[in-house]
Amino acid sequence: MNIRSALIVAALSVCAFGQQKPKYTPPRLDDGKPDFNGIWEVRGKVDENLETKVNGKNPIVDPADGKIPYKPEALAKKKEMSAKRATEDTTNKCWMPGVPRLMYIPHPFRIAQAANQPVIAVLSEYAHVVRNITMGGEHLDGLDLWLGDSRGHWDGDTLVVDVADFNDMTWFDGMGSLHSDKLHVVERYTRTDPETITYEATIEDPVMLAKPFKISLPLKLHTEKNAQIMEFECYAVKEGPTFTVGDKKDPEHGR
Repeated sequence: MNIRSALIVAALSVCAFGQQKPKYTPPRLDDGKPDFNGIWEVRGKVDENLETKVNGKNPIVDPADGKIPYKPEALAKKKEMSAKRATEDTTNKCWMPGVPRLMYIPHPFRIAQAANQPVIAVLSEYAHVVRNITMGGEHLDGLDLWLGDSRGHWDGDTLVVDVADFNDMTWFDGMGSLHSDKLHVVERYTRTDPETITYEATIEDPVMLAKPFKISLPLKLHTEKNAQIMEFECYAVKEGPTFTVGDKKDPEHGR
C-alpha cells in the first residue's frame, strides 16, 4: 500500500469511528407521545438483592460502589430485617411491593396508554396490583400509600414520574432494604430500542439515606405471540408452621 492509499484508509477509519449510532425513534400515539404499550419485564433477579450484579452490571449506578447509602442506624435496621426476611419481606405477606420494586419484581406488567388520556396504567401480574400514573397535577396532602402517589410529565420522549406520599411498609428488595415514609422517587422511562425501555429511578429518603442513590435497568418487551399477563394468586408464607390467606390451604406446603 502506497502512502496516498494509507492516508485515505486512515481518514475513512477516523470518519467511521466518529459516527454515532442514530438515536432510536420510538413509535408514537396519535397525540405524538411515545407509545409504551406492551408487556414488559426486567430479565434478572434484581428483586432478590438490589446491591448485587445482574447480568454483569450493578442495578445501582450511583454511588459507584453499587451500595444503598444508608445512614449507620438505618443500615443496622436493614441488617436486622435481612435476618428476618423470610417472615418480614412484604412480598412474602402478599402485600404490595412498593415503588420502585414493583418495576423489577420478577413478574411482567402491562403498560396501558392511550392518546390524550390523563392516566397511564401499570397492570402487574404480581397479585393483580394496579398502579396509576396521573399525568400532571400536584401531590395531595395527607396520603399514606403502598405505591405512593405517581405524577407524570413528559421531558421530550422520556416519561418522568414523580412519586411521593409513601407508607414505610415496603422494601427495595428481598434483603431488608427498607425506607421511611419520607421516601421520594423520580422515575424516567425512555424507549431506547424496539424491545427496550431504559428505566431509571433516583431515590431520596432524608430519614434513612445519607444521600440519594440511582438505579438503571432495562425493561424488555415480551414479543411472544399472544403474550399476556397470567393469573398469579399470592399466598403468604413464613418459616415454621405455615399460615395462609383466609381458609385456603397453602398450595406450596399442602397444609
